[in-house]
Amino acid sequence: MSEREQRKKVVMPGLDPGIHADPHARPHVDGRVKPGHDGLKQQRPRRSPLTRFLMTLPAAVVSFFFSAAPAFADLKICNRMSYVVEAAIGIDDKAATATRGWFRIDPATCRVVVQGTLTADRILLNARALGVYGASPIPQNGRDMLCVAQDNFVIAAARQCRSGQTQAAFTQVTPTQGADGNLVAYLAEDSEYDDEQARLAGIQRLLVIAGYDVGAIDGVDGPKTQGALAAFLKSRGLSSDVISSPNLFKTMVDAAQAPSPNGLTWCNDTPHKVMAAVATDDGKSVTSRGWYRIDPKTCLHPDVTGQPKQIFSFAEAIDADNRVIKLKDRPLNWGGEKQLCTRETKFETNEQTDCAARGFALTGFGVVDVASGGKTLRFAMP
Repeated sequence: MSEREQRKKVVMPGLDPGIHADPHARPHVDGRVKPGHDGLKQQRPRRSPLTRFLMTLPAAVVSFFFSAAPAFADLKICNRMSYVVEAAIGIDDKAATATRGWFRIDPATCRVVVQGTLTADRILLNARALGVYGASPIPQNGRDMLCVAQDNFVIAAARQCRSGQTQAAFTQVTPTQGADGNLVAYLAEDSEYDDEQARLAGIQRLLVIAGYDVGAIDGVDGPKTQGALAAFLKSRGLSSDVISSPNLFKTMVDAAQAPSPNGLTWCNDTPHKVMAAVATDDGKSVTSRGWYRIDPKTCLHPDVTGQPKQIFSFAEAIDADNRVIKLKDRPLNWGGEKQLCTRETKFETNEQTDCAARGFALTGFGVVDVASGGKTLRFAMP
């Protein structure tokens, strides 16, 4: 058995052609999580040692531990995907389940998320891509629905969400012990990149988002990738030394979030998270697709392929509980008169009739003029 076959990994399919998590699902759009409800108050269970432990420590010093680990062994999450990801860990110990996140992990790097020894039945994992990728390319198929927050968090009782928290699907992982005695779990795509390939594919993906042509996102070096990377560095006034810098992906993410001279760019100038949908008319049919998450003070390029005759856009601001924000009883959104089909969860449809009968809702999209080569839509407070 090869070393690759021996490794245990969490497979998180991505967006490349030929990578499919579900033949009926499109992984390149975010699902809209419906708001949770506090419901009736229940008798609070007696806190376990894990819960008490987590509640007595600030987020910066909390560590999770795995009972099967050797003494003082660390648990590392290693990212062999072509996306910069943020991971959250869940610990289940019979009486309580706690979660903590987010741990940012660049392609081809590892992050220690667990240290030491603490009794626990299971380790659970959730991972999300940064908003710059325009969507959630990491489908979550886990059966444990646990609470998370948008920003860094520690949640001691993670099965009953409170205000500002939402449920997310966590997957149980079984790490393997490495040669250094530490435990390792891998995040991987169906492409099964090694570290070098994952890093290069991650560079290629961000170059494409920043508006450069690399050919295929495949983790294979070539003249197109080299030319695109050289053009990117030159346009940003960067030396080639940045390629070997540990801050390479941060530099590229920042650049990819700048408005593009080509195609459509959304920029969120509000303090709220914005969910957006795009539609394209190729002359034969109109295809609408969503949702894309645009974090505050960031920009995003939706994946508009080909040369559509018209492009349409709709966006709305939502709060920490994923409820549409209203100002003076009016939703804070940006759209227009073109009525197209959308729905609460992630969607893509090229049928724009009988929306309600098919489980969709009519939503007003605005026309986007990209005749000059590029258009930046800025979402701002009124």
